[in-house]
Amino acid sequence: MPTILERIVLAKQKELEIQKSVLPIATIEDQIRDMAIPLNFSGALFGDRIRLIAEVKKASPSKGVLMTEFDPVDLSKTYIDNGAAAISVLTDVRFQGQPSHLRSVKTVTSFTRTPVLRKDFIFDPYQIYETRMLGADAVLLIVSVLSQKQLISLMELARSLWIQVLVEVHSEGELKRALDAGAEIIGINNRNLHTFETDLLITEHIAPKVPNGKIIVSESGIANMGDVHRLKQSRVDAILVGEALITANDIGSKVRELALGMLN
Repeated sequence: MPTILERIVLAKQKELEIQKSVLPIATIEDQIRDMAIPLNFSGALFGDRIRLIAEVKKASPSKGVLMTEFDPVDLSKTYIDNGAAAISVLTDVRFQGQPSHLRSVKTVTSFTRTPVLRKDFIFDPYQIYETRMLGADAVLLIVSVLSQKQLISLMELARSLWIQVLVEVHSEGELKRALDAGAEIIGINNRNLHTFETDLLITEHIAPKVPNGKIIVSESGIANMGDVHRLKQSRVDAILVGEALITANDIGSKVRELALGMLN
């Protein structure tokens, strides 16, 4: 029986076949030719405190709908106004994301100079060109979804289009693959994408094995200041958080807590 991740990728492949017929890659290449150079995603993740990448998403693969009255523009404004260093936008249609959500968020971030990460299940060069067209400054590549050849090829293509790459790993073996491919930004996912269980021990185990000079981002399962302080001990530079923000009674307050260490 296919795992959850395998089912997601199979569905994405079918979706992509349709998308390519509707919007050919040649058309995308024409559209991106005169676009402005993307913002510096990695530069936003440096500092004396852990930086927050706040995620814009309506639903979660593990929890379903998180926000019924979902407005990506208002949500991204709240994130930025309260201290988020960067924004992540889920564009996967299967989980109620939309590429249009990223375009909408860029109407806000282009003024604030806040970098935007496209979060999706990326495995085809077409999706990298599409990412550039949507205006994203960075893209997520998940090691477990890709062969080593695919990983290297997609990273090279992204860089040729000035898109930075957050390479996501969940094990020491995947970390080695990411480093061998030349990854500079390492995302450590505390969620097992095959079972969807989360555990911060994943970051605590893998982060010390990341060479100095790389940027470390801890993803998933981060809910409060205690988690942030815990991850700081593992040399984490940034955290990617969605669910804990979106489900908070006061989203702005929760952003300030995780981004600035403020409890009010």
